Amino acid sequence: MAEVHDLLQEHGRQHVLQLDMDRRVVDAAAAYLTDEDAGLGFMYSGWAQAPLPHKKQPDSAPWQVRTDRVTLLVEPGRRTLPNGELQWIGVPYGSRARLILLYLQTEALRTQSREIELGKSLRDWLKKMNISPGGKTIADVREQALRITRCRLTFEVQQAGKSALVQQLIVDKALFTEDGEDSSGGQLLARTKLSETFYDQLRRHPVPIQESAIRAISKHSMALDIYCWLAYRLHVLQKDTPITWKGLHAQFGAGVKRLDHFRDTFCAQLNLALAVYPEAVVKLSAVGLTLVPSPPPVEPKRSIVAFPRSR
Repeated sequence: MAEVHDLLQEHGRQHVLQLDMDRRVVDAAAAYLTDEDAGLGFMYSGWAQAPLPHKKQPDSAPWQVRTDRVTLLVEPGRRTLPNGELQWIGVPYGSRARLILLYLQTEALRTQSREIELGKSLRDWLKKMNISPGGKTIADVREQALRITRCRLTFEVQQAGKSALVQQLIVDKALFTEDGEDSSGGQLLARTKLSETFYDQLRRHPVPIQESAIRAISKHSMALDIYCWLAYRLHVLQKDTPITWKGLHAQFGAGVKRLDHFRDTFCAQLNLALAVYPEAVVKLSAVGLTLVPSPPPVEPKRSIVAFPRSR
């Protein structure tokens, strides 16, 4: 992937587009390299190890990801309709759910507060992430916000022979009002509040990321997951670390049944993630992926300064 960045810097985007390369990768790398907004974002490390689904699941179905280190269970919430019936909401999914969560987590650490401004702030941020705040887009954002508000998470982490279990809501207050029998009529609220447990876990285990990288691949949920995973893992490795296709499938491909189909998709999405993380070094092989110790996408000093310890 370093070749793409070198070619772009030497010859420019139009020249590289004429070569036999994936246009999406070239566009993502070019967007990242020319982006002068050096914004800093944060996410809870649990998401880097066990991500949300990429596609919509049945509204009543829970979502589970199981790896050697982490098990994530996301249980869909329910709400009461005007006629008294209970309605399943479904678990959050796709790139927009990830971007909303990234905004909430980044703002919480930036302000050192569980209380987060919504209103114009969230709309502006979504626009900044290449999500136009109008039409069907806002309806989709409302739907994901409702799913985030209602769902319940259980993270179980295995480390050093011990198991730690954390059950939590993401937010204590809704992001949108729930007018009518569906989420289409709800209005964005002025503020929301992260749950105390989720906020505490976020402060203990944050992963710093570059907003310019997220912006360049904002429409690709698996590429976002891979980027965040690499940002979390590469800089702490002491040696080259192999991961089998089976292990990668368990973490990133829970919704894809056939391993060969997953492998093709993963490779394409990995290239997008590497397009916005030039420092990352990974090696693909027939048996899987080898992670090579690499610098983090964000300098350690920046991530420390970004959220001083609260008093």
